[in-house]
Amino acid sequence: MRIHNETHKLANTGWLRAAVLGGNDGIVSTSSLVLGIAAAHGTQHSAVIAAVASLVAGALSMAAGEYVSVSVQAESERSSLKQEKLELEQDPVGELKELTNIYISRGLTPELAKQVAEQLMAKDDLGSHARDELGISEAFTARPMLAAFVSGCGFSLGSALPLTVTIFSPPQSLQLCICVFGLVFLAVLGAVSTRLAGSTRILHGVIRLTLWSALAMLVTSLVGMALGTTAP
Repeated sequence: MRIHNETHKLANTGWLRAAVLGGNDGIVSTSSLVLGIAAAHGTQHSAVIAAVASLVAGALSMAAGEYVSVSVQAESERSSLKQEKLELEQDPVGELKELTNIYISRGLTPELAKQVAEQLMAKDDLGSHARDELGISEAFTARPMLAAFVSGCGFSLGSALPLTVTIFSPPQSLQLCICVFGLVFLAVLGAVSTRLAGSTRILHGVIRLTLWSALAMLVTSLVGMALGTTAP
């Protein structure tokens, strides 16, 4: 007898979203900053310093922002579960009807829906309502520390790429190198993240990530040119 094993990518969505967001922001922010400085006729040394500052400040900011954001989500989930537990204690019959109606709306007959609701609530009443009424499950519950760590690391790795290019590029072609390598890095990130998400639309993921990022770098360059000074 053949055992059918299924592997789905949905359990990875939390950390994958934080990692892609951090990596994308690291590449775009640092690349745009270097482009702005270069367009304003700043020195390569000043661009390197700005890129390092961008890496450190950006990683800490991303980690802190992600932690606060996901913490709010986690607190909301805990509050909803606390309220649901109270409702189960005060009105178990009404909660049974509520869960039954949810299964009926999903296509089960009233008799079968009631049987399923009764059996699931007998085993884990709060877990059943959390999953099917509130949409909260252990696989997708908010994890602030994990999100902060992954987002901060993602930004650091993403920012380190244009920083490296800034350090080793010839001064006269710094803008060109940052543009080319920045878009290459973004394309690779788009392809990898799309693949990790289980999608086969690799090109779509690449275009989606690079298009808006390229626009951000272009705008920053234009601002640098508009506000720049003549190099000594």
